[in-house]
Amino acid sequence: MANRYLIVVDMQNDFLTGSLGTPEAAAIVDAVAERAATFEGTVAFTLDTHDTDYADTQEGRNLPVPHCLRGTEGWQLAPQLQEVRERRRASVFEKPTFGSTTLATWLAAEHVAHPIDSIELCGVCTDICVVSNALLIKAALPEVPLSVDARLCAGVTPASHDAALATMASCQVEVLGR
Repeated sequence: MANRYLIVVDMQNDFLTGSLGTPEAAAIVDAVAERAATFEGTVAFTLDTHDTDYADTQEGRNLPVPHCLRGTEGWQLAPQLQEVRERRRASVFEKPTFGSTTLATWLAAEHVAHPIDSIELCGVCTDICVVSNALLIKAALPEVPLSVDARLCAGVTPASHDAALATMASCQVEVLGR
């Protein structure tokens, strides 16, 4: 059996229907939940996680919109995805910024223990957190096939979504569903 991983990036309420939500992000929730529920392999989730000092961080100064504050409703996964996470007992990686070095390190250790055949990413925002995590994973595991499903991602805008997909493709991340 293939050793496959699905990474679901930041499918949290603030990015779907909250302070930084978009119609495109809200529209993919059910499809991402279905993919995570039926994925044949290991599923892991990332959570954008900020504390009360968010405004004092570089990100907070450049994006002065409080979001994904630990413990708030906006920080929580969408209910459909929380249900999948609990049922699958999936790992969760809290990250204080766009990409998770902890996730990349964990995947590298998993690969040493049991070689990974493929890694797939989906989620939001394509042009910030999805691309950041894809490039960190690609740097940590350059020979493991890495893909992103364009249909299961949403960017800040449709144009920035497309630009991020092009960036990932140029870095040898396979773009599915185009």
